[in-house]
Amino acid sequence: MKSLKPSGIRVIAICVFQREESILVFEGYDSVTGAHFFRPLGGGVEAGETSRAAVAREIAEELSLQGTDFEFVGVLENIFALDGVPKHEIVFVYDGRFVDEAVYAQHELHGWEANGTPLRAVWRELDSFNEEHRLVPEGLWDLLKSRKQNPEG
Repeated sequence: MKSLKPSGIRVIAICVFQREESILVFEGYDSVTGAHFFRPLGGGVEAGETSRAAVAREIAEELSLQGTDFEFVGVLENIFALDGVPKHEIVFVYDGRFVDEAVYAQHELHGWEANGTPLRAVWRELDSFNEEHRLVPEGLWDLLKSRKQNPEG
């Protein structure tokens, strides 16, 4: 019988790139539930690496683009299942911008996941997320909305 507990806790860092009222996200799919979800770009923090350095590295690896001005937004704890496998993440959330301003004129960006899977990221309006178009990790939408309402933190 498959364990219902995650095998460990993964530490990740994500960056919320903004363009007007939109954020850059990739669409994921859970093959067990059939649910689609959206998450900002980023990935695992490696041993000996800061979360800020990890988010910069992940953006460079996934999109071959350089990010800058990474500003810490908050930390979220995310316990969920993906493809029937229980997961537990500590998520460092950053705001940032691309060095190349031309990126903001593109409707979608293409890159590669670490495992070689093609990655497609799109700009999606923050207010477009709902139960059928979930923004993950859980709590991110509320974190971004509260930051927008109280920009001084």
